[in-house]
Amino acid sequence: MRGRLLTIVIAGFLIGALGGAAALVLSRDAANPSVTTSGKALIGGPFKLIDQHGKTVTDQDFRGRHMLIFFGFTHCPDICPAELQVIAESLDALGADADKVVPIFVTVDPERDTPEVMGEYVKNYGSRFVGLTGSPEAIAEVAKAYRVVFSQFEYKGQDGNHGYSVDHSTLAYLMSQEGEYLTHFNYGTPADKMTETLHRYL
Repeated sequence: MRGRLLTIVIAGFLIGALGGAAALVLSRDAANPSVTTSGKALIGGPFKLIDQHGKTVTDQDFRGRHMLIFFGFTHCPDICPAELQVIAESLDALGADADKVVPIFVTVDPERDTPEVMGEYVKNYGSRFVGLTGSPEAIAEVAKAYRVVFSQFEYKGQDGNHGYSVDHSTLAYLMSQEGEYLTHFNYGTPADKMTETLHRYL
């Protein structure tokens, strides 16, 4: 009887030890996951739009330089001007390497953002900036290629006038000299961090 009890106790101890070891391994693996990915991000693609000078341009016109692309609209009250200012400061900090990057602002409000409006807007951030607009269909197509989501919504101002604004994605995309996706910047990324990242890719 005592021998049988001793066997049960030892077996229980071994089972408990093995269970504890397994839990430790699972916990360690959860804390330090090893994820392997392959392939390339399906972001970007060919586009045909109109720049601030009224000239039709395509993605091919920017080959040989990195594209830093941000989608927004000129009536945007906060996010767009803040992000474009960060991009401008980041490029200024790059010095001569800034010539390797073309900052591109693509409107998601083509009804109001004509080439003339885009030209007046982007010049506030420096002569490097390219402003692109086009037909609603062309804008929808390029937004889809860059996984950008946007939608209009109406509002009523304090003066009683009705109007509309646009909700939109807030990522800035860095594309290679061949037009391939390299990385992106979240809204709120400081200019010095953006400059540091750009330096790594140039």
